[in-house]
Amino acid sequence: QVQVVESGGGSVQPGGSLRLSCVASGYTYCMAWFRQAPGKEREGVARIFSGSGNTYYADSVKGRFTISQDRGKNTVYLQMNSLKPEDTAMYYCAARGGGPGSCPLSVDRYGAWGQGTQVNVSS
Repeated sequence: QVQVVESGGGSVQPGGSLRLSCVASGYTYCMAWFRQAPGKEREGVARIFSGSGNTYYADSVKGRFTISQDRGKNTVYLQMNSLKPEDTAMYYCAARGGGPGSCPLSVDRYGAWGQGTQVNVSS
């Protein structure tokens, strides 16, 4: 069972940037970032297929966030630019260890989860 560990969260002012990292312990079919704000459900942010590098973004972050990967390091990144207060949440990395099939931004499609890293956006 693959394991993932996130890092890179922190506090930033609106309009600022942060980069999150997620290291996987083994093979992944696809990886994704989710986030959860207090009192809200966990929502998908971005997804990347480990083989093709194909990406998908939630509408709320499209054009501001970029998911990328370094396959040699088994690492996925989430570059977050133009951050807004509503981006404040715990961010989780998730991985799916096998295919085939699609990788939608649905919590139940990913079997490995990190502990989360907090992102705070405020002035």
